[in-house]
Formats: sequence, structure tokens, C-alpha cells
Amino acid sequence: MNISGTLNTLRLLYNPSLCKPSLVVPTFNELPIPIHDSIKAVVVDKDNCISFPHDNIIWPDYSQHWESLKLKYPNKSLLIVSNTAGSSSDEDYLQAKLLEDKTGVPVLRHSTKKPGCHNEILDYFYENKIITNPKEVAVIGDRLFTDILMANMMGSYGVWIRDGVKISSNPLSKFEKKLYDFLGF
Repeated sequence: MNISGTLNTLRLLYNPSLCKPSLVVPTFNELPIPIHDSIKAVVVDKDNCISFPHDNIIWPDYSQHWESLKLKYPNKSLLIVSNTAGSSSDEDYLQAKLLEDKTGVPVLRHSTKKPGCHNEILDYFYENKIITNPKEVAVIGDRLFTDILMANMMGSYGVWIRDGVKISSNPLSKFEKKLYDFLGF
């Protein structure tokens, strides 16, 4: 269970704009590279953004675009942050290590699931001297209530991948899309 996600989603009751993305693209392949002139660091969610849910390889149709993103944001300026791999539920970080081997990109080890790990992300980029300001970070994800909420809590640039590798049948994902349309963002 993602307690951080549940508790932080309550913030939307008094500030629904916290789930407003800076940019919306249907799939990862439509992501502009560079994402924005101000962006120096990129956080990417794994499941249904760059990989089929619960898989540890880049979706084959996205592999060329993934390599382009890695070239634009090399070394430690590109970071995978997942609520599975690298999270507190990833025993001995075995999924994180496997994902790093398969993608060639670091996976954040974090004690709190998204969106609550935003300080751990910023610390990572500050410690590696990638950014001087949270506005220099883009967060790419398929969930408004975790990825985009986290980007806005950080003061960063949120990119919502609306459809992902596959259109989700998850009731919460469907609700997020309806809420986005209702709010008229």
C-alpha cells in the first residue's frame, strides 16, 4: 500500500491544480527532447511509461527514443524513480539493480513511495551537482496523483504520459483522466 500517495492525494481537495501537468503527451515516443530549455535533470517513472507494467526492459517501440533521452540527459541527470524498483518494498534492491543493468540508468533507492520521495530526488540531483533549482527537474509519469503531484510539490516540470505503453484499466487511472478533463486543464 502506498500511504504516501494516499495521504498526499488529500492535498488535491484544497488545491486541485497540484495534479496539473506542465505538458501532456500520449506516449513516451511523443516526449519532446529536449523536454524544455530549462530542464537539466529528468525523473522517469518505469511502469507504463517506459516499460510494460511490472517489466524491467524498455518497451521495444520506445528503445530509440530512450537512447535519445539518455544522450540528452547523460550520466546522473537521468533517474528512474519507481514505486516498485528501488522503493522500500524492493527487497535488497534486487529490482533496482536489474533495472539499472537493463536500462543503463540509475534507479533511486527511496524510503518513501511517490509522491513523498520528492526530497530524496532533489537531494540526489543536488548532491550530484546536476541542478541548482527544482525548476530544472522534469518528472515524467503516467499518474496524476503520484508523478504529477510530486512534480508540483517539488516545484518542478511535470510531464504526464496519458496513455502509456497500454491504456490502463485501473479504476484510479480512469478516474484521474476523467478528473483532468473535468478540471479543464
